[in-house]
Amino acid sequence: MSSNTTGGQIIARMLKAEGVKKFFGIVDGTYLQLFAHCVEEGMEMITPRHEAVAAHMAGAYARMSGKLGVCIASNGPGVANMLAGVAVENTEGNRVLLITSSRRTGITYPDRGGAYQCFDQVGVIRHMAKWSAACAYAERIPELMRTALRKCYEGRPGVVHLDVPENLINGPCPAVPILMPEQYRNTHPLAPLPELVTRAADLLANARLPMIHAGSGIIHAQAFAELREVAELLHAPVSTSWSGRGVLDERHPLAWPMVHIEANNALRNSADVCLCLGSDMGETDWWGKAPYWAKTADQTFIQVDIDEERLARNRPGNLVIMGDAGLFLQMLMDELRKRSSAMDLAGRETRVAELAVTIAEDRAKLDEMLALPAEPMITCHVPHICRQVFDDDAVVVFDGGNTAVWGNFYTALLAPNTQLGTPHMGHLGAGVGQALGAAAARPDKQVYCIIGDGAMGFNMQEIETAVRHNLKVIYLVVADKAWGMVKINQMFALDPVKEMFATALGPDRTGTINTDLGEIAWDRLAEAMGAVGARADSPETLRTALDQALAVDKCAVIYCQVNPEAHMMAPGLIYFKAMHQEPSGE
Repeated sequence: MSSNTTGGQIIARMLKAEGVKKFFGIVDGTYLQLFAHCVEEGMEMITPRHEAVAAHMAGAYARMSGKLGVCIASNGPGVANMLAGVAVENTEGNRVLLITSSRRTGITYPDRGGAYQCFDQVGVIRHMAKWSAACAYAERIPELMRTALRKCYEGRPGVVHLDVPENLINGPCPAVPILMPEQYRNTHPLAPLPELVTRAADLLANARLPMIHAGSGIIHAQAFAELREVAELLHAPVSTSWSGRGVLDERHPLAWPMVHIEANNALRNSADVCLCLGSDMGETDWWGKAPYWAKTADQTFIQVDIDEERLARNRPGNLVIMGDAGLFLQMLMDELRKRSSAMDLAGRETRVAELAVTIAEDRAKLDEMLALPAEPMITCHVPHICRQVFDDDAVVVFDGGNTAVWGNFYTALLAPNTQLGTPHMGHLGAGVGQALGAAAARPDKQVYCIIGDGAMGFNMQEIETAVRHNLKVIYLVVADKAWGMVKINQMFALDPVKEMFATALGPDRTGTINTDLGEIAWDRLAEAMGAVGARADSPETLRTALDQALAVDKCAVIYCQVNPEAHMMAPGLIYFKAMHQEPSGE
């Protein structure tokens, strides 16, 4: 290797050895030797207009591709801009490596005092990410990169951060051999103990009504076929966490879509054995507590997770198994086939059919909304028409408050791993970058984003990014011209005490406080950035706009005019409110 090696070149070569094909970030002189060598090594640099969007792109790319998502940010303001993306992508559990530059060695860690574009980047990110460290010497770049890459693949995915001073990235670095990943980290899925798989098989085979609860661990393991086969062997219904939604085609008779809340509650109380795969059992899963789940004394709980810290964290487990969900399911299949004659499949089929009636009834009730007068549209028409127009394996991104709720309730997921959002953070604006990351991961697939006009306002500039990089995302901006979820909450919360807010609510006390937004011509804004712009105010005009957008094969933005009063009454909000209360059972 040349004696003129730089720190940036070493990092680039290590990323290439890890199979990195694309990375995300904004160019800056503080890491010129990094991104220039990445491009030289054959990697594509995708540059957004804001650093946080680079993190969202990297997170979505990782989830959609199964590869490592890499993003970069420059010292000071670049890293500060990146922080929102770090918080979201770490909380959502996406495998992201963030490499940042910092000011030259000698004036940082600690700050010499008054240093330009300087703050404790590692100290801040350490509390937001899975791991964060700084490199103080050029000789340690390979070692710390290996540590960072190991952390990327240990346990639950998240954001891993390495901070390297600009003079080490751009300056000379001792030549070292570039190791392959198998030389410094485990490159094989973690296998569970066979005896624990055997015990799980016994419990599931002997169950009266087993169920499976699947989280995003299934997505990271790419274990969709294995999940389906195990569910069918057991005739076990499959519920999911919010982030795990779509791991099983929702047309499958054993799929229990999470939007049917009462049906999920009934299943989770009826099952005598639950197999939980790669899920935290967090707040959106009601912490695994009654009355939304059976009491622990009435249900045997088997939990499988790649991260030992997640086991029995929120719901006590009768059998906890550390291992990759995909490998576990493969091993479980073999064990279940040996026990097929012992399973009461006929009895299970009867019980499942009885429970499934609730799903059908709920779906029929929800779909009554589609028959209402639709000029301007009821928000449910937007996802409904999209599902009819887009391919089964198109990637859909939900972003916004009520808009995301409407999107989820009226979009059936028909292919594995085709949905993105921020179900753990509910972070407005992240969907813009997630859609771009999905398009970068799957350039041969359709990608569309149903997003509220409030959420779109956070990152509207990224339409130009899509045009520049030929990322053919279709954004459907649901325009109610309000912070819809906040507005409906204010109306209910302030009604009993509105006499206290004569000034804030206006003289007639019928208003809300700062919940209304102004007009933005989203279609014209898109055209100003080189994208296709269109408007729709009915299901018919929306269908026409989508057909036209798909025909031009480039980024498009469709202004979707919806009824603002109806938009506030998104389905399931009563459950959303209840979710934030501690369940009453054990």
